[in-house]
Amino acid sequence: MLADSVLSEFYRLMRNRMAVFWSVLFVPLLFVAGGIIFHLATKSRMEEMTGDLSATGIAATAQAKSVEDLGQDLLKIAGIVANGAILVFMLIGASTLYAGDYRWETWRLTSARNSRINLILGKVGVFKILTLIAIAIFIVAGLIFSISGAVINGSSLAFTFDGSDAGSFILTLLLGYVRIIQYAMIALLAAVMTRSLLAALFVPVVLGFAQTLLGGPGLALLGWEPTGWPAQLLLPGLAFDTLKAVVGPDGAPAGMPDGLAIKALISLTLWTLAPLAGAVAWFNRQDLSKE
Repeated sequence: MLADSVLSEFYRLMRNRMAVFWSVLFVPLLFVAGGIIFHLATKSRMEEMTGDLSATGIAATAQAKSVEDLGQDLLKIAGIVANGAILVFMLIGASTLYAGDYRWETWRLTSARNSRINLILGKVGVFKILTLIAIAIFIVAGLIFSISGAVINGSSLAFTFDGSDAGSFILTLLLGYVRIIQYAMIALLAAVMTRSLLAALFVPVVLGFAQTLLGGPGLALLGWEPTGWPAQLLLPGLAFDTLKAVVGPDGAPAGMPDGLAIKALISLTLWTLAPLAGAVAWFNRQDLSKE
C-alpha cells in the first residue's frame, strides 16, 4: 500500500540525521546566524558614524525609532522560501530518498513487499512532507531574523496582515512549495536513470546553472523574449518568477502580456509532472534483481 511505503520511507529518512540536518536545518540556522551578525555589524557601523558626527561638532538629529512590521515580513519570507540555497540543500534529502536504495542495494528487498508505483510515490510523498517541514522552519527562522533585528536596533514591533495579505501569503508559499518539488523531480529522474546518488545530487544543479545562463545572456543571443513560449517553457525558474509576481501582494505588474501567467503555469506543471512520469515509466521497466 502507498501508506505503508510513505511510513517506511519516512522512518528510514528520519534515521539519517545528517541528511535531515543539511536538508532542513542548515539553511535556516545559517540565515539566523548571518542575520544576527549582519544586524550587529550594521548597528556598530551606525554608532561609529554617529560618533564621528559628534566629534566634528555636528549635532545629531533625534530620530524616531523604526517599526518592524512582522506581518509584512511574513510576505517577504514567503517570497524567498524557494531560494537557491534551499533548492540546493534540499537535494541532499531528495538524493538520499531517491537514490539510497540503489546505493545500498536494497531495492530487491523492498520491491518484493510493495508495488513499484507505490515505492516511487512513497518516496515522493516523503519528500513533500520534508519540504513542508523545511518551509515551516524557514518561516520561523525568518521571523527570528526580523525580531532579532528589532531587538538589536531598538525598533518596536507591529503586525499588520489583512485578508489580501493572507491570500498572497498562502499562494506565494504554495508556489514556493511547488518550485522545490519541481526541482527535486529532476533528481528523481536522474536517480532512476543512472542509479547514482551523485547524479541525483548534481544533475539538477548543473541543469539549473545552465538554465540560469540561458535565462541571462542566452535569451539575447537566441533572440527570445522572456514573455515568449520558448523562454517560459525551457526555464522553470523564469516561469516561477512570473507566477510569483502575479500572486504577490502588489498583483500582476503593469504591462504584463495577456496569457503570460498561463504559459508560466503550463511550464511549471510540465517540469513537475514530466520527470515524475519519466521516472515511474523507467522504474517500472528496470531490472532490480541486482539492486
